[in-house]
Formats: sequence, structure tokens, C-alpha cells
Amino acid sequence: MSGFVFTEKPITIQSGDGPYLYGADGTEYLDFGASYACTPLGHAHPAVTEAIQEQAAALTYVQGSYPVDVRTEIYGKLAAVAPGGLDNVWLCNSGTEANEAAMKFARAATGDSKVVATKRAFHGRTMGALALTWKQQYRAPFEPLPGGVEFVDYGDGEALAGAVDEDTAAVFLEPIQGEGGIHPASAEYLRTAREVTDEAGAALVFDEIQTGLGRTGTLWACEGAGVTPDVLTTAKGVASGLPMGATVVADWVAQDSGDHGSTFSGGPVVCAAANATLETIVDENLAGHAADVGAYLRDSLSTVADDQDLPVREVRGEGLLVGVEVKRGANRVLKNLALEHSVLALPAGRTVVRLLPPLTVEKHHADAVVDAFAEVVG
Repeated sequence: MSGFVFTEKPITIQSGDGPYLYGADGTEYLDFGASYACTPLGHAHPAVTEAIQEQAAALTYVQGSYPVDVRTEIYGKLAAVAPGGLDNVWLCNSGTEANEAAMKFARAATGDSKVVATKRAFHGRTMGALALTWKQQYRAPFEPLPGGVEFVDYGDGEALAGAVDEDTAAVFLEPIQGEGGIHPASAEYLRTAREVTDEAGAALVFDEIQTGLGRTGTLWACEGAGVTPDVLTTAKGVASGLPMGATVVADWVAQDSGDHGSTFSGGPVVCAAANATLETIVDENLAGHAADVGAYLRDSLSTVADDQDLPVREVRGEGLLVGVEVKRGANRVLKNLALEHSVLALPAGRTVVRLLPPLTVEKHHADAVVDAFAEVVG
């Protein structure tokens, strides 16, 4: 008996190792989706596995008001690598919870209620985060949603400036829209967001749930633009697939953030996985590796598409967050990649094939994906 929320794929996964997943029938799949960026080190990474096992043997759970060394450690690690000045950390269990907290913190700290978000944005599926998510497919069955949210065109600095006023508590932006089709923001647009929120006394929130932790070639996507938000949210791969999200905030937000909490905030086993994950990403410079392999992947896809006159509109993205917009449906491409070439990838809307593999993949893995993609699309 299966659940009713997820549409199950016709592939049963049994195990994983590095960038590969193995089906129950023994098929080896090259994982270029990383379960929506949740496995940045690949599958069954030794450092993460060892950290989980050791912590589970010592202490599985104690609530967040009791200090635990492994939780204190991840507070320090996240604060140390966050964009400058953000050193107040709240832990939760998912990206949608991190964004819910960000909205609550911003409203409490500013005393205002209006929130500005963007068209094509995706910020989560709980009621508050869903109110920030633009697509009607996600919103309609659950309306009415919490109010006070105004949507503007992504990338339009003039529209953003016109929407932010003295009643605005926060502006929510993804530095690169993921679910919306892999659309990077310009540095100028992010700087405009910083300027208009400063002028209005609003909090600038960067949702780096998919773009963070080295995915785009820098540890955080906003670093490429030289813009520091007031609040940064992260999740997905922060604990290598174990449930963790984090909301990292500036002092002025933390000082008047209101009353918020979560029973499972910073569970010791999950914190152990997060410590091992973050330490490996930093020590092995996986952000730099993602920049190198990602550029090679995008260039290779573009070259093959042009040389073979494939029905590809555009290749875009940063680092190992890559979108390939095709002229025919993306789902057909994804199905054939999986069933004919044992390559797993993801959609980003109806026409975009999304590639966001583990940060540890090498160029020969990229070559395999490009070859498979060319055969399927051609």
C-alpha cells in the first residue's frame, strides 16, 4: 500500500553510493537530481555515515533547550560560513519551515505585515510559505491563504522598488529560481533589492534552500553578487538528506524575533550529519568544484545542442544548478533518460530539464549525461 500524496515512479531504489543509485533489479542509475539537491556529497558518504552512527549510539534525541555539543557545533559552523553579519541560527526540519520562520521573524522585528515575493517563486508548501509561492497549481486547493503578499515580476528592479513601501516587513527572493525554471537573478537586481529594503526598513530574505551550500559555485549564491541579506534560509542538503532546515538572521532581526519554536529543532543525530556535511563541503572546496564541473556541463550541453541542431531553446544556471529548456515536454525527456539511459534528473516546469547532481560528480559523469541527453532529445 502506497501513500496518496506522491506519484511513485516505476523504479524501486535499493541503495546508493556516491553519484549512483541502485534499483531493486540491480540497475545502476547516475543520479543527476540528488533528490532535489538533498545529497550534496552523494549517497552513503563515509564521513556522514560515521557521524550518524556515532551520534545515534550516544544520544538520539533531547529537546532544544538543553545544550548538546553537536548542536552547538552546527550553530557555530553555520554562523561561520553564512554571509557576513548573519550569526544567529534557528534550526528546524525543512525548507518550508525555515521560510515560515523567516516570515514570522521579519514581521515581529519590523512590526509590519506586508511581504513582497516574485512570480514563478517557490518557497514551500505549508500555509505561510505557500502564500509566498506563486504557482496556482500549488495554491488553489488550499485557499484562502494568509494574506498580505504582493507578487512582482522576477528580475524587474523597478517593479520591486514600486512594491516595497513603509508597510513592508520583508522581501523574499531566490537568487536563482529553481522550481520556476532555473532563472538566475542579475547582481544588479539583488543590489536593488538590498537598497529598497534598507530604505523601507524591511528585511531582505534570500531563500537559498536549493542554491546554497556550494551548489552554484560559491557557498551561497548571493555571494556572487556581493549582497548580504538580513535573513538567509537553507535546507535540502544541509544534513545530507536527513530532515534539517535553518534560518540564519542578522542581529536586528534576532533581537525582536517573537516567540517561535519546534519540538525537533536541532536533533542530535541530524546535527551530526549536518556537521559532517558542512565540514566536507568547506574542507574539500566543493563549491569551487561545482563551479568547474558546472561550467563544463553547461558548455558541453550548449555545444552539443548547437552542433547537432537539437530542439533546445536555452541552457542556463550557475555551478551545478543547470536548466535545459527544451522545445518539447521535459517529462518525456526525463522518462527516456531514466528508462533508456539510467540517468535520473528532474523537471522545473513543463519545458525545463533540471540537473542538480551531487557536488562530487566529475567531468566524465557530465559527459555521460550530455551523451544521453543528446540521444534522447535528438
